[in-house]
Amino acid sequence: MAVYDISGEEYNKKLAEELKKMPEFEAPEWVFFVKTGVSKQRPPFEGDFWHKRAASIIRQIYIKKIVGVGRLRTRYGGAQKRGAKPNRFKKGSGKIIRLILQQAEKAGLIEQAKGKKKGRQLTKNGIAFLESVK
Repeated sequence: MAVYDISGEEYNKKLAEELKKMPEFEAPEWVFFVKTGVSKQRPPFEGDFWHKRAASIIRQIYIKKIVGVGRLRTRYGGAQKRGAKPNRFKKGSGKIIRLILQQAEKAGLIEQAKGKKKGRQLTKNGIAFLESVK
C-alpha cells in the first residue's frame, strides 16, 4: 500500500506528476482567474494547482472510500475574514471539485457510488493506479 507508506504531501506530489501525463486532466483556461472559495482573497498562483488539487481529491476518495462534492467542499473550505467581525467557516468552490471529479470519471479512475450512500468511489483501475504510484 504505497498510499499509506509515505506522507500525504509527498504522495500528492508524485500523484500530481502522474496525472499531468494523462490527457483527461487538463486545467481549464479560467482556473487561474477564479478563487478556490469565498474564504480566499486571490486565485491560486501555482502553475500546477489543478493537478495538485486533483491528486488531493483522488487521494481523499481512496482514504474515505465514498465521498461527495459537499464533503469535499467542506474539506477544501476555510475561514472567511469579515473585517472587525469574527471569522466564519465557508465551504470551498464546488465547480472546481465537480470538474475534477468529472475528469477522473472520464479517465476511468472513479465512478458514482451504487448503494445507500451517494457520492463517488474509486474503480478497480483507480485503486490499482493509486497503488502503483511510487
